[in-house]
Amino acid sequence: MRQSVKVVAGFILALSCAAAQSDAVFSNTGYAADAYGAADHYPLPVPGQTRTQKQFVGYYTHFDEVRPSDPIARAGVTSPLKTSEHELVLNYPYGGQYRSVDDYLDRNPVTGLLIARGDTILYEHYRYARKDTDRFMSQSMAKTIVGMLIGIALSEGAIHSIDDLADVYVPQLADTAYGQTSIRDLLHMSSGVHFFEDSNAGDDRDKLGRDLFSPNGKGAIEAVKRFNQRDRAPGTHFSYASIETEVLGLVLSHATHQTVAQYASERIWKKMGMEADASWGRDATGDDITYCCVNATLRDWARLGLMLAYDGKWNGQQIVPRDWVLQATSVASPDSFLAPGKATPLFGYGYQVWILPGDHRMFALQGMDGQRIIVDPRSKLVLVQTAVWTSDHDPGMREVYALWNALVAQFG
Repeated sequence: MRQSVKVVAGFILALSCAAAQSDAVFSNTGYAADAYGAADHYPLPVPGQTRTQKQFVGYYTHFDEVRPSDPIARAGVTSPLKTSEHELVLNYPYGGQYRSVDDYLDRNPVTGLLIARGDTILYEHYRYARKDTDRFMSQSMAKTIVGMLIGIALSEGAIHSIDDLADVYVPQLADTAYGQTSIRDLLHMSSGVHFFEDSNAGDDRDKLGRDLFSPNGKGAIEAVKRFNQRDRAPGTHFSYASIETEVLGLVLSHATHQTVAQYASERIWKKMGMEADASWGRDATGDDITYCCVNATLRDWARLGLMLAYDGKWNGQQIVPRDWVLQATSVASPDSFLAPGKATPLFGYGYQVWILPGDHRMFALQGMDGQRIIVDPRSKLVLVQTAVWTSDHDPGMREVYALWNALVAQFG
């Protein structure tokens, strides 16, 4: 999902400690709760009918009850997350005044917000009657998981080089534009293949989705073959295209001889000591839909972000190779077409991850309708937000980054 977030700079921070114990806080309401179906207890979508705003909350927290999904199994002892003695109270500047984190929740359709530093939760709130056992759907945050799994497969030798073309691993794509694109250029979304995505009905992502989500859909390989026109030389221009993650998912499953969900379970979920099983949506042919659709608890999303903050290490193990995480979340040169301000007016782009502007390395997993994990490795600070944005609500997502800047100013 293309983003155009303007990070608010130049502010005065006010931070204090509250007296209350910082356990998770639950609320039955939220921003515009009636519009989101509160009176009907946040219903699930009706199969075969267009999803309405009143069904957003249910859809985003029960996706794997609505759509076919594969399990991402956990195993063993859960890795601990501590809870701070006092809940974080933060004031951040936005819209000409200072606002609190509670104000942020009252002003925005957030289903869950968790802020952690190191191994300690500073703030954990759930809205719209959501629970800490609910699994929250990722949208495009799943792309970063795919990028990290590619790095693991490379370290294990299942993938020999990211300069290999995709059809080395997926021969069904031989003689197609995407088959003739390197894994590196797919990771950077710089294939040069024509694919128009603006998150509106009728765009190419919408066409891709119909091929993948329809019960009679063609599946990923046939969907990818439909897009076969290269407009630019690969490796020269960033153009956000969800289909490129679909190709990476095909490379990953063919190279490892496992579904992407199985590989994620064995290489990430079990090793990290996640507290709950997750799931990954799949298409009609049995392939996992890798441009989106991972479902996990808020605290497990936080664990994922913290693992990346520790450069791939968590629960006493190196989950993702450190060098890969550093490469994935950095830009080689400020003059690169992938640099912040060049890839997009604000963000840069790494290996399936957004890179923030600033004087030190920060990055974000970003998904449609407000899904965010924002990471500062220097301070080991992570913000996780799950949400049910509509297109007319702060489309640039400016306010969450105003809040993030205040956090980084305090902890960084």
